Parts: sequence; C-alpha cells; structure tokens
Amino acid sequence: MPRPATISVEDFLAPPERTGASISPDGTRIAFLAPWKNRLNVWVQGLTPGADARCVTADETRTVQDYRWTDDPRWMLYLQDNGGDENWHIFRVDLGDPDADAVDLTPFPGSRVLGLELPPRRPGTAIVQLTGREGASIELLELDLATGELTLIAGALDAVTSWRCTGDGSLLVERLTENGDIELRQTVPGTDELRHVTTFSGADYPLGVFPFVVTPDGTGVWLGSNRGTDRTRLVRLDLATGEESEVDSHPRFDLDTRALVFTKLPPPLIRHRRTGDLLGARYLGERQVIHALDPHFAEVLPNLEALSDGDLAAISSDRDGRRWVVSFSHDRDPGVTWYYDHTTGERRMLFRPRPHLDPDLLAPTTPVTITARDGLALPSYLTLPVGVEPAGLPMVLLVHGGPWARDTWGGDRTAQLLANRGYAVLQVNFRGSAGFGKAHMRAAIGELAGKMHDDLIDAVDWAIERGYADPDRVGIFGGSYGGYAALVGVTFTPDRFAAAVEYVGISNLVTFLDTVPEFAKSSLGMNWFRYAGDPHDPEQRADLLARSPLSRVDEIRTPLMVVQGANDTRVVKAESDQIVDALRARGVDVDYLVFDDEGHFFVNPENLVTMFRAAERFLAEHLGGRVHEG
Repeated sequence: MPRPATISVEDFLAPPERTGASISPDGTRIAFLAPWKNRLNVWVQGLTPGADARCVTADETRTVQDYRWTDDPRWMLYLQDNGGDENWHIFRVDLGDPDADAVDLTPFPGSRVLGLELPPRRPGTAIVQLTGREGASIELLELDLATGELTLIAGALDAVTSWRCTGDGSLLVERLTENGDIELRQTVPGTDELRHVTTFSGADYPLGVFPFVVTPDGTGVWLGSNRGTDRTRLVRLDLATGEESEVDSHPRFDLDTRALVFTKLPPPLIRHRRTGDLLGARYLGERQVIHALDPHFAEVLPNLEALSDGDLAAISSDRDGRRWVVSFSHDRDPGVTWYYDHTTGERRMLFRPRPHLDPDLLAPTTPVTITARDGLALPSYLTLPVGVEPAGLPMVLLVHGGPWARDTWGGDRTAQLLANRGYAVLQVNFRGSAGFGKAHMRAAIGELAGKMHDDLIDAVDWAIERGYADPDRVGIFGGSYGGYAALVGVTFTPDRFAAAVEYVGISNLVTFLDTVPEFAKSSLGMNWFRYAGDPHDPEQRADLLARSPLSRVDEIRTPLMVVQGANDTRVVKAESDQIVDALRARGVDVDYLVFDDEGHFFVNPENLVTMFRAAERFLAEHLGGRVHEG
C-alpha cells in the first residue's frame, strides 16, 4: 500500500461526531455524547432509524464525560467537574422538560463524588460516596432521584477508602490498616460494631481491591482475587465466613482491572440491568476475552462479538436483555457502535465516532513480547507507519501513566497520529504495570528510575536490534507516571533519547507525595510508600530525591517539551514549574505549555489540538518525522 497522506491533528483530535452510546432501560431510546458548542454533551434519540436527536445537557465550558440512565424514564444523571479539578458533582437532567436546567445534586464547595451506584433493587435512588463535606472523610449517602434529598448512611470513619450497601441493612467498609493492607469489614445492623471479614495484602492491590460487587442476595461479594495465585481470578467472598470460592478464571489472563484507574472504562463484570445477576467477566491479555457466565448471555455474546473484529468495550442492554447497544475497541476503527436485537436478529451499525478517518489508512497495532535484561517478559505493542519500509525509522517510546495501569490493543490516538507522521511507536508494559500477574507488579517495588526504566531502555534496544528504529532518532513521550518516565529518560540516560515530550509529569517524588489530595493520603501506604518510598522516613526520603529527575536536572541535554494543566490535583503545576525553572536558570531552552482550563486529563478539543500541533512540530524538528502542511 502506498504511504498515505498526513492526516491533520484536527481530524485526529476534534470531538467525535458521536460516542459513548447506551440504551435506555426500557429499550426505546439511546443516549450518546456529541458536540454542542464545541463540547461533548448528552443527546437522546429514539431507536427508530432516522429519529430526531435532542441535546439534553448544555455545558459550554467542559466536555461531559460520564452520564447514567436511571430506572425512572424522566431522570438522567451526569458528572461534571470544574476545569479539570476532578471535584465531580452529580447533575440531574429532566428528560420530560426540555426547558428545565440541569440541577446540581451535590452542590457543596470543594466536595468530590468518588462513587455513584444505581442499585437494581433500590429503584428511584442512587448510592453516593462523597468526600469534602467533612474534611477528608468519605461519606456514604442515599440520593432520592426525584427530590434530590441526600440521606447520610455512614461517614467519618478513619482510613475508609470505600463503602458498599449489602441490602440487608448492613454496610461493607474497605479500610486500610497501619501497615498498608486492605481490610474488609461489615457493620452489624443496629449496632456500632464492625465485624472483620477478610484482609488483602496491600502489595498485591496498590490501587485498592478490585471494585467488589455485592451479590443480589446480599450474602457475598464478587471480586478479583490473586490470593494463592499469580493471576487475578473472579471469586465469590462469603461475608459470613470470609472464605473465597472461585467463580471463573482464565488460564493466562488477569481479570480486567483497568476500571480501578480509569473509571469511565467498561466494568470488568457484566451484570443484568434489572436483577444485578452476573452475566459475564472480562479478561485482558494481548487482546480481551469475555467469559459468559449466564445461559442467555452465552447465546447473545457470540452475536455481539461478530459485529466487529475489535474487542467489545461498552455493553448495555434493556431490562429484559433483548435489545443491546455495544461499542468496540479497535486499533484502526475505535468506538464503532452497533445495535442488536436478540429476539428478531436485527443488527445495524449506529455510528463510527470519526467517519472521516478511513481505517485502511491507519496503522495496525501488533502485540509483541520483549524480554528484559533480567528475563522478565514485557508484553508490548508496536505500531508501524503504513506504506513505509519498517527499517531505520524514527521511533517514539510512548509510556503509559499509573504506573499501576497498562497499555492495551486498540485505538490509541497518540500512537496513530505519530505513526501517520512516519514514526514507529512502541508501548511497553514495564514491570509494575497492572494486569500481568502480581509477580510482574511486585517486580517494581523499589525500582522507580531503576529496573522500571531499564525495561524501557531494553525495549528501545529490542526495536533497534530488529532494525525498526534508528538509534539516533528515538524520542520518549508520556503523561503522569509516563511524564516522570520521560524525565527519568533524559536525566538518568541522557544520551539515549533525541527528544522528550512529557505532560503532567512528576519531577520530584517528595513534593509530589506532599501534594497528594487529602482524601487519598491514607492510601499512600499501599502504593507509593510501598513501591517507591515513604518521605517521612529520612533514609527513604533521600532515596526518593535521588530517584527524582529534579535531582539530576544538570544532566539534561535532550530537547524537552513540558505540558501542564493548571488545575491538576494529582500532579500539581509546581511539578512542571520546578523542572522548567531549573532548566531556564541554566540558560537551557525548554518548550512549556500550560492550559488554564485543564487538569490531569485534557478534554477540551482546542487544547488537545494546540498540544499535539506543538508536539508534532517539536518531534519533527528533532526526530525527522513529517508535519501536516494543510
């Protein structure tokens, strides 16, 4: 195939025409996100082909990212923050009154919604986890959808990371112990007593326990467990005895736990909309595998999977499990969305989010396994430009955030944009990445700027040895932890990279840990303190500083571009300021972009376009890739 023309940054990153579709509980309508005044808002449309669509939210300042149907056809909920500060509020939309304004149901300054559930067996209500009203404590409240009334269920317990209602009047409490382990307790109805159920090792769950789900009968929970095994399997935990029994597992893959990091991703458990019964479970290796755990869903699933050669992403059905709306992850056709009626067999494509992008002109992403210098297998993904001999290419090492996250196959816009410019793109699930067993994760303990970085260098060497990459034209690009990794690359191995782009990255591990939001500080013991170090211990503090790029800023001689959201509460702006200030004090030129209306995750399209236009020019100057000249 001849080399395709460059596709503009605007075409890659402009808002999708439609995305994020789901079907209403009664199966008569779909909702989706689509542009309104250059921001994604929620639209509702009848299922009949050609039915008119109506915009039901009106946010002009920031894209809506998360909405929920309720069991009442009148009400819809959506979440929104202020300029990317992640202080999420719940808003209610009256679908029966087009002229009614959205109502903020959690209008408390500085508060943040941490969890929102619509329990199948409690119609007309939502269960909300909220922090910020009582300092850093996490409250559990019941929300009456019609009146907006909030009723406190529980709150103000120390070190609580989450609550769940069991349906029998008791609560499940996830708490952290003094040594950083995770304890599950259950309240005894009518008393203040908390009864111990079980304890999980914090080292195996640095982001907390897999989002456990209460079984419909209230006597147990479904969760992901790696107790006694390397891989995470689906178990049922009996609340009376604390004993686990396996429900399902995959011989090689972990249960998909990405929703711990990115809550807008599909949940790992597929459940019946009306009853809450378990329908299926997602496992994730190089590609996704779904196991059907219900006879009816076992009939439906092959028909859904046949709609695309991608991996099933969002799945929604009506209350009866007859009508389904599903979308797919895909390396070249991400987000394609279909309707399927299991009773009639009707199936039709509803939309492709960006129909102007021809999948045949985009680059395939291939799973590869790279062996680290100590023998650890590193599951990775290689994206090579279309129509170009895959030899001696400029290459970008694209590093994921977290670090307890992972790269996956399917639709990475950054990888596609870079491949379209002629770069080979390599994504590495270095040690510490989630989803590859607890041994792979635990191999990262104490290895920030050590073996975690060695894994990235080993991957670069792998690409060079196989002839894909030109050793003199390798760049590194990453955000959050990936931004830290990019800064480590140019300070600890300053001769290995010809250019670096980092956004919202950590420059000083000590100041980063000092500025973690208050409600999250109690959980540091099981993740950052355990894996990197506790800054309250003088010896560990010194080690954290030694592993911080800021401590080696004088080593930087690689061209560097830094990008930051001013409202970031995870990696605050000072992390970027201090590395930029230190370089400029040496007289070193550094490209620095700050966006006043963004936080940790950039969503406003004009900001994404500005950032990637700048990155496109920057990388072309130093690595020799193409620039769109339209």
